[in-house]
Amino acid sequence: MSSNEYIDAHEAFIFELDDVLYPEKDYLLQVYYLFAQFIEYTEQTDGTQMIRFMQETYAREGEADLFTKTAVHFNLPEKYQSNYDLLHQNARLPLKLLLFAPVLAFMQEIIAAGKRLFLLTNGDPVMQLNKIKQLEWNGIEQHIAVYFTEEIAKGSTSQAIEVIVNFNSLHPEKVIFIGKLGQDAANAFSKGINFLPIDKLLLL
Repeated sequence: MSSNEYIDAHEAFIFELDDVLYPEKDYLLQVYYLFAQFIEYTEQTDGTQMIRFMQETYAREGEADLFTKTAVHFNLPEKYQSNYDLLHQNARLPLKLLLFAPVLAFMQEIIAAGKRLFLLTNGDPVMQLNKIKQLEWNGIEQHIAVYFTEEIAKGSTSQAIEVIVNFNSLHPEKVIFIGKLGQDAANAFSKGINFLPIDKLLLL
């Protein structure tokens, strides 16, 4: 199905945020950079080595327990966990976050067709809002209604989808959720709406 066929077949489009609108690593790697710079200033350590360690560990093992691994490797006091966490929530990034080019084009086509756009994001609302504020939206942000799963459905994406559909008087069969294969797809299908995996959209 082409992008035009998806647009013609649906009245509303619900997008997830991380690794759907943009690559989440673009946010996290900048947070690691800022944290390493902070530690270099406060502890007089080599920030370059710390940045390299955090980037390489993230690439191999992901985000889980990255502070602990970094603290052990560089003998950092536990007190810096709070600084690490606060940077994730409130970091002012050196560089803007950029939407995937095919996603931006798809959203622009949806807006041009007069269809409705929603952003539904899971996780800490403070951190997710910080990401949203630092995305380069290219003017389309005024056309998007934003919902935080934690706020409207206590973290349940399937229930949050139901809230959006009901609150906005949408027809489930005319709604499509754009997210990642796996739980995102299960959440969409459980509420009778369609699902488009981001990997497929990026190839359209």
